[in-house]
Amino acid sequence: MNIHQYDYDLIIIGGGPVGMALALALRGSGVSVLLLEARGLPSKTEDPRPLALSYGSRLILQRLGVWKGLPEVTPIYTIHISNQGGLGRAVLTAAETGVPALGYVINYHDVFRAMHRALKNCDADYLTGAQVTRLETHAGLGQVEFQHDGVTKKATARLLVVADGGRLIDQVEGVTQHTHDYQQWAVVARIKTEHFAEPFAKHFANTASAPVAKLSSKASFSKRGSAARSSNTTESASDAAAQAQPGVAYERFTPDGPVALLPSGENFSLVWTVSPSAAQEILALDDAEFLARLHGHFGDRLGKFVEAGKRSGFPLALKYATPVTACRVVLVGNAAQTLHPVAGQGFNLGVRDAWELAEEIIASPTQTGTPAMLARYRDKRQLDSGVGRIFTDSLVKLFSNNDPLLGTVRSMGLSALDCLPQAKRFVARRMMFGARG
Repeated sequence: MNIHQYDYDLIIIGGGPVGMALALALRGSGVSVLLLEARGLPSKTEDPRPLALSYGSRLILQRLGVWKGLPEVTPIYTIHISNQGGLGRAVLTAAETGVPALGYVINYHDVFRAMHRALKNCDADYLTGAQVTRLETHAGLGQVEFQHDGVTKKATARLLVVADGGRLIDQVEGVTQHTHDYQQWAVVARIKTEHFAEPFAKHFANTASAPVAKLSSKASFSKRGSAARSSNTTESASDAAAQAQPGVAYERFTPDGPVALLPSGENFSLVWTVSPSAAQEILALDDAEFLARLHGHFGDRLGKFVEAGKRSGFPLALKYATPVTACRVVLVGNAAQTLHPVAGQGFNLGVRDAWELAEEIIASPTQTGTPAMLARYRDKRQLDSGVGRIFTDSLVKLFSNNDPLLGTVRSMGLSALDCLPQAKRFVARRMMFGARG
């Protein structure tokens, strides 16, 4: 018999996309949820941060009722990977992998707003401007203290979900955060090239009447979250992949770090990894100087870069918590692991965290927050998060250096990958669906 009195089954601390995804995944389950977001709803301003959404995450957002609310989604049919100064390269395609698209490029701000709208029809209590200042746990429940409308408030729950990016980790007893500073910054911006607008217009004139990647009637999730694989779609992946530039993402590895150009509407979303000092120089350049420097770094594959949008930069580090569970507490999203953007895995790992935690809670709601339930979730996520972290960190270490021997290894590795269809499918599916893909 449970003698503890609590206000909610679940309190989610952090109302970013991962926290909101968890609340939406629990919609209609009978589990009572309080979602606390420190910020208010951001105003609609230009936000250059792109999100590389995997096909597996797209399926989850579809189940959450969010996908149709996204105003601008650009599919990735092909990923072109190359090594600066080397001959090796690899090309991954949706056609070879048996999916309608390898991934999608969306704007962080658009995802946030779409989820916010969906939460209006959700039975969770959702407070914005609620700054959590303290959390504590006991054997039977967890408690948070937060500021809201100038008033200090408290709430209790059977389980506290920390989805705030890691700000409160120091208050979680028994959890250690590990940090490795890559000594790199990411510069992000919208970029237009001279060889993109015409193929883009032609491609989308031909495909505007059909959905980019509609699930077939056979597509499903085992239990409630694992994406079942189906190649039956309303659009041929091979036909889509053949449309040259639209839908092609470029990842070019350089000694300073990777340069990624992701298709985004009529433009590209740039994620340019450089040293901290170079980042400050690049951010201070005028547009013409910036575009010339980018062209010199990336090369001629896309022709001349002709226009740049608002630029911003942020430092890159690997952060991860061990373990991701404690007494009546679980960490998800960037609170559990913050990765280098090189492989575009961070957001997708967070979405899978939220979905699989919801699975575990719905499967045994009376065990929410118990040691047994938390152990099952931790074991379930350990392989996926661990492999994603090691894979991403290894890419950074292997490709971001001037070692001539490693340069040869990089070129040979990319060439070998390109010649092995089974290996390419393996890599692509792991990036789309996680370690169990």
